[in-house]
Amino acid sequence: MNTDAVSVAMIAPRPAWISLMWIVPFTMLLTWLIYALPALSESGFLALAVRLIAHGLIALGLWLGLEKTALTPGQRQATWLAVMIPFTLWAAVTWTAAINGAFRIGAYPLPLLPAAILLPVVIGAPVLLLSTRVGLLLDTMPVTWLIALQLYRVLGSQWLVYWLRGVLPGLWAVPAGTGDVLTGLFAVPVAIALAAGTIEGQKGAILWNIFGLADLAVAIILGMIMSPGPIQLIIPSGPSMGVDTFPNVLTPAFVVPGSILLHALSLRQMLRRNRAETA
Repeated sequence: MNTDAVSVAMIAPRPAWISLMWIVPFTMLLTWLIYALPALSESGFLALAVRLIAHGLIALGLWLGLEKTALTPGQRQATWLAVMIPFTLWAAVTWTAAINGAFRIGAYPLPLLPAAILLPVVIGAPVLLLSTRVGLLLDTMPVTWLIALQLYRVLGSQWLVYWLRGVLPGLWAVPAGTGDVLTGLFAVPVAIALAAGTIEGQKGAILWNIFGLADLAVAIILGMIMSPGPIQLIIPSGPSMGVDTFPNVLTPAFVVPGSILLHALSLRQMLRRNRAETA
């Protein structure tokens, strides 16, 4: 019996879908707060709180996972710093740029937002997917962590709220917001089902990762072709796109590429686990 199965047996012996009984009300309450208190999301406080929590969980999970590897203490520390320092600098630079309006359309001759979305994936994915030490780390970490962490995706309900207020076009907000909410809602149930070690749980986790990646791809593509600029192909009949200012721009500039990398790591982890079990 693996670590995940033991965790489920001790913490959550009920069916995975039972977790929706608290996740759904939590998401509905969060959505209501965003709708009733516009200043909550517009101030950036909510985004800051969620990012700090996620940042701390990633740092803690990385350290706990490294402690289970055969690496020496010095190698563990070096690996932890090699991941967390660039990750923290990335978050700090993106946050500072967003506050200073660097991602605004027209702020520079060449828009920075597409680069902020794609460059971290282009640079980070090969490192995370090919690194031997990252592979060893993934082998020791519970497969549930990388999936359950994306519970934060329920915050995508803010796009649906903005659509209802007439701030964002529905053509972008509805698919992007709905996809994010569904990904976040099922993150914990999928993680629990995967921890049970069944074939159905593994298939569900793979489908969840694919759905989450597809949701992000749709949001990126629609956002690019609907935003004012040289590649705009769709001009909304209602409100125009307005996610290039703080704090909303933090989602495409930081959360989206970060979520893509988490999905990629989750899929790599499950692939390595399946290969090891087969061998």
